[in-house]
Amino acid sequence: MTSGADTGASTRVARAGDAARPGDRPHASVIGGWTVRLVAGLTLLFLGLPIVVLIARAILDGSLTDAITTPVVLDALLLSLATTSVSLVLTAVFGLPVAWLLARRTFRGSWLVETIVDLPIVLPPAVAGLGLLLVFGRRGLLGEPLDLSIPFTTLAVILAMVFVSAPFFIRSARNGIAGVDRDLEDAARVDGATERQLFRSVTLPLAGTALAAGLVMTWARSLGEFGATIMFAGNVGGRTQTLPLVVYGEFQGGDLDASIAAAAILVLAAFGVLVAVRVFRWGRLLDARSLT
Repeated sequence: MTSGADTGASTRVARAGDAARPGDRPHASVIGGWTVRLVAGLTLLFLGLPIVVLIARAILDGSLTDAITTPVVLDALLLSLATTSVSLVLTAVFGLPVAWLLARRTFRGSWLVETIVDLPIVLPPAVAGLGLLLVFGRRGLLGEPLDLSIPFTTLAVILAMVFVSAPFFIRSARNGIAGVDRDLEDAARVDGATERQLFRSVTLPLAGTALAAGLVMTWARSLGEFGATIMFAGNVGGRTQTLPLVVYGEFQGGDLDASIAAAAILVLAAFGVLVAVRVFRWGRLLDARSLT
């Protein structure tokens, strides 16, 4: 025989189960879901529409095709490719030891080293350019005693690119080296490998994905550099005028089509880099949390 208390409990459980059915969600949840979707859609539209319009305008009016034969844009494109390539090599050569040091050594003041490496990421590029000018300018800290004449030269463009983009490679390379299994390195040492052979044959290949990701993002950051370049290298056609400076210069000069075409080239290059990052599954290594 079932008692009245048991019957009441069963009734309450049944009612609770009915209330928890998926089909009986409150109307407010449906409204909230549509609100989130609407806000997300508007945000994506805000972020994507200017880029789509820019590319469409450059393609439909033919300015993108014409830009390849325009001396100003062509010279800036070639200069950008040359300077970014050189800056990429310099970043790899000088950044890799720093990445290895941060990944494999614990020392007093390591937090300061990491802060110095991270600083160009958050520093306004114009401030970076001014700092470079105060160090390497004719009357700068090193420029005057060493009689340097770096500002407003192609070398100044390269130095500005290295300064603002090197942290992306160093942080990615550090994470990659830190993730290499130390047991594999110890096994190579047991087999008689020197530290140089170990680094070249074991550490670098195993950290290769992170290194490649860092190089790609470093190149992209160098290609889009504007503030530090214009402050330290100026905007001299054929010598320091890179693609971002052409976008600004042509717009200021009233040639909107040339400005749009140069901007479209930069957008397509950046889009290609981001696609490569995702195709080769480098997204995890470039997560913003890896910079901490």
